Amino acid sequence: MVAGPSRRAGVLLLVLAAVSLAAAKRYPVTGIVLKVDQSQRSVDISHGAIPGYMEAMTMSYSVLDNRELVDLKAGAYVDFTLVVEKERSYIERIRIHRYESDEREPLLARRLKLLEAPHATVKLGDAVPDFTLTDQSGQPVTLSRLTGKVVAVTFIYTSCPLPDYCFRLANNFGQLNQRFAGRMGRDLVLLSISFDPVHDQPKVLEKYAETWKADPESWHFLTGPLDEVKAVSRRFGLNFWPDEVYVTHSLHTLVIDRQGRLAADFEGNQFTARQLGDYVEVLMTGAR
Repeated sequence: MVAGPSRRAGVLLLVLAAVSLAAAKRYPVTGIVLKVDQSQRSVDISHGAIPGYMEAMTMSYSVLDNRELVDLKAGAYVDFTLVVEKERSYIERIRIHRYESDEREPLLARRLKLLEAPHATVKLGDAVPDFTLTDQSGQPVTLSRLTGKVVAVTFIYTSCPLPDYCFRLANNFGQLNQRFAGRMGRDLVLLSISFDPVHDQPKVLEKYAETWKADPESWHFLTGPLDEVKAVSRRFGLNFWPDEVYVTHSLHTLVIDRQGRLAADFEGNQFTARQLGDYVEVLMTGAR
């Protein structure tokens, strides 16, 4: 008997799905739940080292199935599987454990306090307060001196290990840099501010910028004193928490108009570089 077209298509889909699953890397992990966000299908977890992949850290992870989060509460001790694919990562098979002792409580309380999100002081339409940070060339960059240009701002750190976090946000800017090559510096400036300014000094940022072929005249990778970086990020309701090795942080891409007002806040990493570019293009032409 010869299989029909629909049967062959079904078999092909199964084969492709099997290949995709085989390409993904899976890591067993144990950690403490710090925060659950059902609406965003995400959970913040402080976990131990993952042999062969990353050191102990705190990270916000996404889930594909929201039912994974139904019974989760802050403070739960869990086992789960981290799945890392080529262009995304997520966790699955979350299983709750009880604490082995009360000795974890002080550490948990401290981390939960750190996870209290700041309230944004800059709202859409507000003028963005001025700030000065240092770029990859060691030169000061002052926001107010960019008035008259559209400014896109994101927050990253160079040692972030996950492909759908800092790397994706930097890649979005890389695509803007290519798309608007003829207007960079004249109509559009990109600012990538490091969440890890202690490590991400100008020389480190300069090397990272080379990955994206960034012109330091139009795409600035910024660093500065930790307190100043915190002050800038928290104006927009962003928070970040340095751990022993890595940094947990929220994801925002901001767009400031030619008058220095906050025009847009793209939260998370689900939007595409093309969508961001379309918005920037409209803003540059003055049509809203």
